[in-house]
Amino acid sequence: METLQLLGDGFLGALTLQNLLWVLIGCVLGTAVGVLPGLGSSMAVALLLPVTFALDPTAAFIMFSGVYFGGLFGDSTMGILMNTPGQASAIASTFEGHKMALDGRAAKALATAAIGAFIGGFIASICVVFLAPVLAEFSTKFGPAEFFALAVFAFAATSTVVTDDTVKGLASLFLGLGIAVIGIDGVSGAQRFTMGSPFLFDGISLVTVTVAVLALGEVIYVACMERHIVGKAIVRPKGRPWLSKSELREAAPAWLRGTAIGLPFGVVPAGGSEIPTFLAYGLEKRLDARRKDPQFGKGAIRGLAAPEAAGNSTTGMAMGALLSLGLPISATAAIMLAAFQQYGLQPGPLLFDRAPDLVWALLASFFIAMVVLLILNLPFAMLWAKLLLIPRPYLYAGITMFCAMGIYASSGSTFDLAMLLGVGIVGFLMRALDFPLAPLIIGMVLGPLAETSLRDAAMSANGDFTVLVQSPIALTLYGVLVVVVGASVVNRMRARRRAL
Repeated sequence: METLQLLGDGFLGALTLQNLLWVLIGCVLGTAVGVLPGLGSSMAVALLLPVTFALDPTAAFIMFSGVYFGGLFGDSTMGILMNTPGQASAIASTFEGHKMALDGRAAKALATAAIGAFIGGFIASICVVFLAPVLAEFSTKFGPAEFFALAVFAFAATSTVVTDDTVKGLASLFLGLGIAVIGIDGVSGAQRFTMGSPFLFDGISLVTVTVAVLALGEVIYVACMERHIVGKAIVRPKGRPWLSKSELREAAPAWLRGTAIGLPFGVVPAGGSEIPTFLAYGLEKRLDARRKDPQFGKGAIRGLAAPEAAGNSTTGMAMGALLSLGLPISATAAIMLAAFQQYGLQPGPLLFDRAPDLVWALLASFFIAMVVLLILNLPFAMLWAKLLLIPRPYLYAGITMFCAMGIYASSGSTFDLAMLLGVGIVGFLMRALDFPLAPLIIGMVLGPLAETSLRDAAMSANGDFTVLVQSPIALTLYGVLVVVVGASVVNRMRARRRAL
C-alpha cells in the first residue's frame, strides 16, 4: 500500500502541465532519433546533456526517460521499411518485419511493433515500481568490496559477452578507464596524465566525451563513408495501422513471451536489449517450426511482436536497475547515470530517501510515456517514416552545430571544443575499425566508482586485497560473471564449429 501511495504522489508530480510537456518532448525526440538512420537514444541523451542543466532535475530525467523509451519505439521503423535497423536492438525485428512490409503489410508491421513496445514497456514499468524499492533496500548491504565487484561485473559483461571481438571490447573499456583517471587525484593530489596542462587538472568532461564519441564521431563516419553506403528503397506503408482480431490473437502470446524474456536482462549489464531480442526471436522461430504451416520467412507477425516487447521490457527494467543500484546496462543508461552525477545525485538507496519526489515522479512518468508513445506511433507511424526523406547533409550538419553549441554553452571553453573534435576523431576511428562504443562509456562512468571502492576496501583492510573476495555478495557476483563469460565462450566456439 505504501508503494501505491508513493506512486500516486508521483503521478501528482508527473501530471503537472510542465512535466507533461517534457514527457511529450522526450517521446517525440526519442522517436525521431530512433527513426533517423545512424542516430539513437544514446546520441540524443548525450546531445541533450549540455543544454538541460538549467532544467529542474525531475523535468530533465522525465525527458531523458522519454527519449530512452522513444528511441526503441522508433528504431524498428527504419528496419521494417528499409531492412536497415537504426540500432542493434532492432536487428531481430527486421527479419520478419521487413518481409511483412514487402508483403504489403507495412502499416500492420509498424502497428505490431508499436503495440509490442507498449506492452513490454508498460509491464516492465509495473515491475519497476514494486521491485526498485526492494533492490534499493538490498543495495544498502553493499560496501566498497561489493561495489567494486559490481563494477567489474559491468566491465567484463559489456566488453566480452556482448561484443563480437573480446580484444576490441577490452581495448574500448580500457580507453574509457584511461580517460576517467585523467586529472588530479582527489585523495593524494597527484597529477595523472595531465601532461602539465592546467586544462586537464579537472579531467575530461564525460559530457564532452559522450557527445564526441556518439554524435560527432557518427557525423565524421557518415561523411567519410557516404560514398560507400548503398541506399535502400523505402517501402511505403499502405493501409490502416490496425490489427484484425485473428492477428491480435496471433501476436498476443508472442508479446507476453517476449516481455518475460526481456525483464531479467534489465538488471544484467549485458549490453542492453540486443541479447533478449534475439532470444525472443529464436524462441518464436522454434515454436513456429512445430506448426503445421510455419510462417517464419514469410512475414510472421510473431517474429516481429516478440523482439519488440523484449526490447522495451529490458529498457524499462534497466531504469529500475539504474535508480536502485546505480547500475547502467547500456550506453544510454550510462549517460543517464552521468547526468544524475552532474546534478549531484547518486542513484541507489540514498536517492529514494533524499529525492523521493524525483524518483516517484520519474517512475510515474514511465506509464505516461508509454501511453504517449503508443498515441504517437500507432496512428502516425507513416508520418514518422517521412523523416527518412531528410537529406543527410542537412541532418548531420545540424547535429554538428548542436554538438559544438552544446559543449561551448556548458563550459564556455574553446579547449573543450578542441577536445570535442579530437575525441570525435577517436570515435570515428573506433567506428571505422568496428570497436564497440558502449564499453568506453561504461568504463568512463563506472571507472571512478571502481577506483574509489577498491581504494576504500584496501584501506579498511590495511592493504589486504583478499577483502575483495570475502563478501557473499561479491563472491556471488564473481560467480555469476564466470558463468556468463563461460557460456559466452562456449556459444562462440559452437558458432565457429558450425561455420566450419
